[in-house]
Amino acid sequence: MDPTDLIHKIKNHPEFDKAGMILCHNGVVRGTSRDGRKVSGLQVSVDHQKLNHILEKRKKMPGIIDIRIKIAENAYLSVGEDVMLLVVAGDFRENVISTLSITLDEIKTTVTSKTEFFV
Repeated sequence: MDPTDLIHKIKNHPEFDKAGMILCHNGVVRGTSRDGRKVSGLQVSVDHQKLNHILEKRKKMPGIIDIRIKIAENAYLSVGEDVMLLVVAGDFRENVISTLSITLDEIKTTVTSKTEFFV
């Protein structure tokens, strides 16, 4: 995954002249689970209906210009591989940082589910 493509799409947004910040989250496969077990990889599934609803809702937050996402779904991902790119553009850093954080938390808790594979 390359964030450049998502950033380029955001820069072509008709209201990009209002942007003062672009923030990118690049999630990768970690070598251990939250409980400390060794992970060899994982697979992610996505509820696209919920994802679209969240993105539309969060794009309406104050100062937000655009939000773009790419998720590596339904594929075996090894340790170190990219899982998700989330890019948020907006007017001021406090708006962009809070929107990225809220959006990411919502996606991780209600949109994606992962299966970890252990060593």
